[in-house]
Amino acid sequence: MSEPDAAPPAPPSEEPASPWRAFAVCVSVAALTILDLSKVNVGLPSIESALDAGPTSLQLIVAGYALAFGLVLVPSGRLGDLKSRRTMFLVGLTVFALASLACALVPTVELLVVARIVQGVAAGIQMPQVLGMVQQLFVGPERGRAFGLFGAIIGLSTALGPTLGGLLILLGGEQSGWRLLFWMNVPLAAILFVLAWRLLPRRQRTAAADASLDPVGIVLLGVSVLALMLPFVLTTGKDDPPARWLILLMFGAAFAGFVLWERRYRARGRTPIVDFTLFRRASFRNGTLIAAAYFAAMPATFLTVTLFLQQGLELAPVFAGMITIPFAVASAISAWISGRLVGRIGRPLVLGGLAIVVIGFTAQIALAVILPPEVAPYGMAAAMLVAGIGGGAVISPNQTLTLAEVPVEEGGVAGSIGQLGQRIGTAIGLAAGTALFYAVIAGESGGRIEVYHDAYRSVGFVTIGFVVLALVFAIADQWSRARGRVGVTGTGTAPGDAARNGARGDAIPAGEGKE
Repeated sequence: MSEPDAAPPAPPSEEPASPWRAFAVCVSVAALTILDLSKVNVGLPSIESALDAGPTSLQLIVAGYALAFGLVLVPSGRLGDLKSRRTMFLVGLTVFALASLACALVPTVELLVVARIVQGVAAGIQMPQVLGMVQQLFVGPERGRAFGLFGAIIGLSTALGPTLGGLLILLGGEQSGWRLLFWMNVPLAAILFVLAWRLLPRRQRTAAADASLDPVGIVLLGVSVLALMLPFVLTTGKDDPPARWLILLMFGAAFAGFVLWERRYRARGRTPIVDFTLFRRASFRNGTLIAAAYFAAMPATFLTVTLFLQQGLELAPVFAGMITIPFAVASAISAWISGRLVGRIGRPLVLGGLAIVVIGFTAQIALAVILPPEVAPYGMAAAMLVAGIGGGAVISPNQTLTLAEVPVEEGGVAGSIGQLGQRIGTAIGLAAGTALFYAVIAGESGGRIEVYHDAYRSVGFVTIGFVVLALVFAIADQWSRARGRVGVTGTGTAPGDAARNGARGDAIPAGEGKE
């Protein structure tokens, strides 16, 4: 006699049994995508040798990923908000795994460029869903703690990428080691897909799910982002044709058309891809500007540190990458602690973090120039530790404060706008840093170390300037909070949390800080 059929497995619930398990899956995928922004740089010499790649192809391997990432962020965030963050997350993760597999197997550099672009699209699909999920899963102080852990893990991924890349190249050898950079994504993505299918919550169908996706707005925004980022990411840092800056005229025209279209679209009672009323919230507007300026400084700093140590002091790639480990560890610890403090301290926590980053970066430049070459890396690592303490108090607390007043149903698109600001800031910072670094080297004729000292010092002052700019935006936001009493706990927080925060000048119920 046959046994009765087993009951089918229950579908994922609307709310997960443990939001922290779902969060762990989300942040792991985010770390995987961010790693691919930093670890691949170390593999470029190996790719050049193995696939006979030219400068343009090598540039596109990095820039193609970044461009595709930025292009799809906002449309993907809106699609996740309207339809299903879980579905978009799973689609993005699947495409990312397949593109990584293609990157690992390609026989030519042209196919590698195409696979990297697809990989960037997948990363851009996933990241807004992660931020939207955090908004959906947590409220009040728990949201601050979640963003603290998110910032810690993302900071570790960013800073440890070069070291991990160097180790994989060392393990796989000069000709094939670069393929391990992509192979590592495949089994990790497969495991995370199974966990995401089981743990991520489904959302209830709402009236908003039937809203139009605004195809005209998507196209205009895509052209705007492409035209803005293209002249910055397609640069070798030297001998670039000045005519490429004319592309910014296209950005101006496309963005003006995008703004006019979105306002008209909203006036007709439809849901635009970007709701510009988000920018009426001083906390969101200033927080996005802080993130853009800060991310203009950080990747440029890591890149020029690597160039200075490898080319100037002739350190091996894996050892040059290790200089950033103190920053990563300090930033992770600081971000975890800051996530618990942001609800009580508010924007002054970010102000203090930015000030410490300025001190750490200034000390790093001074020690790199003053100390003998054989000792300088150790001094730079110590300064990186100081900067990391400040950095951990910037990214995740700023994320919490930026999204504090954003409704949960707008969490995906709001998070994607912040991510787009970070990608644009990164592109501008890297272009400015690389161009200045090589311009100084090309224009001087002294000893090698002295020339690299001058180049590193010059770029260092620029990156410090970006951090100071972020500090100015943070001061402006604190001033706005003092005037308007902006909420920290944000939309969807428990009433008790909002009431408790109402006793402080920078943390009361959301909605009173709009300008």
